[in-house]
Amino acid sequence: MKKPRVIVLGGGFGGLALCKALRRSEIEITLVDRQNHHLFQPLLYQVATAGLSAPEIAQPLRAILGQQENLRVIMDEVVSIDLTAKKVIARAHVLDFDYLVIALGAVTGYFGHHEWAEHAPGLKSLDDATRIRRKLLLAFERAENSSDPAEIARLTTIAVVGGGPTGVEMAGACAELARKVLPGGFRRIDPASARIYLVEAAPGILNTFSTDLAHYARERLEKMGVTVVSGVPVKEVGPGRLVLEDREIAAETILWAAGVEANPVARALGIELARGGRIPVGTDLALAGHPGVFAIGDIASCTDVKGVLVPGVAPAAMQMAKHVATIIKNELKAGTRCPRRAFAYWDKGNMATIGRSAAVAEAGGLEMRGFVAWLAWLFIHLVLLVGLRNRIAVFIQWVYSYITYRRGARIITGVPEDGNAPPGG
Repeated sequence: MKKPRVIVLGGGFGGLALCKALRRSEIEITLVDRQNHHLFQPLLYQVATAGLSAPEIAQPLRAILGQQENLRVIMDEVVSIDLTAKKVIARAHVLDFDYLVIALGAVTGYFGHHEWAEHAPGLKSLDDATRIRRKLLLAFERAENSSDPAEIARLTTIAVVGGGPTGVEMAGACAELARKVLPGGFRRIDPASARIYLVEAAPGILNTFSTDLAHYARERLEKMGVTVVSGVPVKEVGPGRLVLEDREIAAETILWAAGVEANPVARALGIELARGGRIPVGTDLALAGHPGVFAIGDIASCTDVKGVLVPGVAPAAMQMAKHVATIIKNELKAGTRCPRRAFAYWDKGNMATIGRSAAVAEAGGLEMRGFVAWLAWLFIHLVLLVGLRNRIAVFIQWVYSYITYRRGARIITGVPEDGNAPPGG
C-alpha cells in the first residue's frame, strides 16, 4: 500500500517542527527548501554586526533530519503550486502530495517601494547578514582612508529603519560595535564618534511591548548614543541618504527592519491573499476548499479560536506546526477526514535585547527589564538554537565578547576590486 505523501515547504522553525512531529508516522515526507540549512533568524543581527559567525546560527538540514527515515530533503526552489492537481512545481522537481504544508516564511517588505532594497538591505538570510557586515565594516575602513570630514561623517553614520525588536536589537548592536569594539584599531578616525539613528514611523518604538518597557528601551538606546527618531515616516531612500518627512540623513549604511511580507510563492496559489501577501487559513490552519493544504508561520494569516490574530514569530510557527501534525496523524489513523480541533495560540511573550546587559521582556503579565531580562533572553535563545555544537559555540562567543568587548567575526570578505561594497550591501 502506498504511503501518504506529505510535502513540507520551508526548513524554518515551522517546517522543522512539523517534520520532527511526524517522525514516527507511516508516511513519506519531503522537505523542500532553497537553502540547505535551518537558520536561527533571531540571532541574524549578531552575524550582521560581527558578534557571531554564520555557521554558529545555522545547521544543515540533512544533519538535523538525517536520522529520520521517513523523510527526504530536497534543495530546490518552489516555482508554483497546483492546488487542483495537488502538485508542487520546483525548478528541478515536480512533486505530488496528499498533504501540503507551506512554511516558507516572509521576506523583507518595503511598503511598495522595492527599489529601496538596493540601498537599504533587509535581514532575512545569512547572505543578507554577511552583506550587511561587509558594508558596515567596509564603511569604517573607507573612512580611515578619507581626509574629507563630511565624507568621514557620512561613512560612519548608520541608520536603522524600523523600531520593532529587530530594529532595536540592530541599533543597539551597531552602537556597541562603534563605541566599544572598533575603537583602538583606527588611527585617523574615532569610531566612537559614529552616529547611529533608529527611525520609526509610529509615535514610539517597540509598539508590541508595554509603554514602560518601550520607554526604558528608548532611554537605554539613547544612553548608548543612538538617536531615536519616532513619528517620522521615510519618504525616500537613495545611495547614502535617507529622506524623512522632516529631515535628510546622510548615511553610508542604511538598514531596513521596518516591515515584512509573505514569501512571493503565496501569489502562485491563485487565491485572494490577506494583508502583506499572506495566505488566509481557517482555525484548522488549512486553505478554504483545500483541506489537505496548510499554511503555517509568517506566510499564514490566521485568527485563532480565541479571535487572536496569530503573530509572525517563531513560537507561533512551532505551535502551528504541532497542531497540523496532530491533524494529519489523527486523519491517517482514522482513515478519513475526522473533526479538526481549532488552533489556539499560546502567547509566550515578547523579548528584545538592547545591548550588553540590557533587555526587555514580558510574558503572562510579568515584565522584566535590564540585566535579569538580558539573562532570560540569553537562556531562551541558547535553548532554542538547534545543535549542541552551536549552543556551545554561541555561549563561548558571548562570554568572550562580554569580558573583552571584542568580536571575533570582523573579517571582511567579498570585497570588490574598487574597495566598495557591492549594491545592496
